[in-house]
Amino acid sequence: MPQLIFKGITVDQVKKISTPLVQELAELCDCDTDNFTLEITHSTFVFNQEEVPGFPFIEVKWFERGQDIQDEFANITTKHIQSLGIAEVEIAFTVFLESAYYLNGKNFE
Repeated sequence: MPQLIFKGITVDQVKKISTPLVQELAELCDCDTDNFTLEITHSTFVFNQEEVPGFPFIEVKWFERGQDIQDEFANITTKHIQSLGIAEVEIAFTVFLESAYYLNGKNFE
């Protein structure tokens, strides 16, 4: 169920790391690889009246898995992004409550 939303990173860059990234994250989270969603948001970044390249930013939406898993998830993701030659990346986590997340009308709680 983890959803990774990429900004400031190209589709081709995400494609390049998608398989090893998801395999490693699935092992960490003890779930199947098909539970992951990778989305590349196409955004235009503007500064000082000019279009500029976006800063690499990844938002992770998921169910709480504890601080240790979250820290390792961020480390794994950072490692794969930096393997593309990207020096810095920011990652932010949004936690879904199982009681507020529904599949076909039924919550996950």
